[in-house]
Amino acid sequence: MSDIQRLIKQVNEFRDERNWRQYHNPKDLAISISIEAAELLEDFQWINSEKALKENKENIREEIADVLIYSLMLCSDLGLDITEIVEEKIIKNGRKYPVCNKEDTPS
Repeated sequence: MSDIQRLIKQVNEFRDERNWRQYHNPKDLAISISIEAAELLEDFQWINSEKALKENKENIREEIADVLIYSLMLCSDLGLDITEIVEEKIIKNGRKYPVCNKEDTPS
């Protein structure tokens, strides 16, 4: 079992032990991802990255975890293979944003 599969199993077991799956439809999971990402942004609002990390590192860690937990649940519920969709997106982005050699860039 991969690390990602193990995490998904832990997240789903935690959710199922509390009977929360009934509240976790794709729409509400997507909303929750957005809300948690906004909470992460709050840690950086009005200050530079260095200060944000110094003052808010623990909360930043927790908000990133929340975004990932909801994302893992959504992928699990939709039957999406996380490794597959990330690798496909990296390939797609590579085509969209190819690496430029220094001689290819305008002077």
